[in-house]
Amino acid sequence: MTQHTDLLLPGTLWDRIRERTDHALETGALQPIPTECEVVPDEGIDFQVRVAPSLDQKIAEMRAQREKEAAGERFDPFARPEPDLYLGSLTPSHYALLNKFPVLEHHLLIVTWGYEDQQTLLTHPDFTAVDVVLSEVDGLVFFNAGPTAGASQPHKHLQLVPLPLSDGASRLPVDALLEPDRLPEKPTRAPGLPFPHAACRVDFRHQTSEQLAEVFYELRRELGIWYEDAPYNLLATRHWMMLVPRARERFEGLMINALGFAGGFLVRNRDDLEQLRSIGPMRVLRGVSE
Repeated sequence: MTQHTDLLLPGTLWDRIRERTDHALETGALQPIPTECEVVPDEGIDFQVRVAPSLDQKIAEMRAQREKEAAGERFDPFARPEPDLYLGSLTPSHYALLNKFPVLEHHLLIVTWGYEDQQTLLTHPDFTAVDVVLSEVDGLVFFNAGPTAGASQPHKHLQLVPLPLSDGASRLPVDALLEPDRLPEKPTRAPGLPFPHAACRVDFRHQTSEQLAEVFYELRRELGIWYEDAPYNLLATRHWMMLVPRARERFEGLMINALGFAGGFLVRNRDDLEQLRSIGPMRVLRGVSE
């Protein structure tokens, strides 16, 4: 493995994220997607739904990239990280990069230096990088295992968004039913959540990266997810970890990634918002995971 000499010093990640964000906004390298946020209550969760009229452009770029890859013209934006978005190495195997098109402020990508496919299972080195990030930033780490789970890039990467997801919210919307304080340390199904999942309590302050990787293994075992390219979403905070199997990328035309299971949706326009209200966010989550 190539050794990278630009490892971020302990305790500097949050300052580095803010400094690089300001710089990338000035240079135009960072292109935030403007949104309006509305709350859509459903089955005990106040879902945060963000309407992004410019999302169609991002979707068109994703489709164009997939078409090129299907024609044998693979382009990997993570092979040479864009300098204005690059923060530095988190570990010898992973680096930190700002999401070029963030919906949420300070959205961070946790990327493998060497190419690994997004559908390969998470490993101990992945959780070492997660441990570094969550030790310094109180946030939600999530992983979309392949296109069926909402991944838009084939190069393996996890993501982090700082908490809270919106002003005035002290916790994630899903916490209302997940009830993290009541979760056991062994994988279980939270009684209030109606979609397939396994969840358990963790403590990133006192658990090693090896132990976190073992928790992931136990969640997989609970759900029977054994094969390498199984689609799933992983969500983790400093206090809990949850795994959700995926059956399909979208439901009734609405595309979902891991953030949906945290209680956050992104839609293209008001028509999509009204469709989501009509169907119900929880039914959409069941529809992509059952």
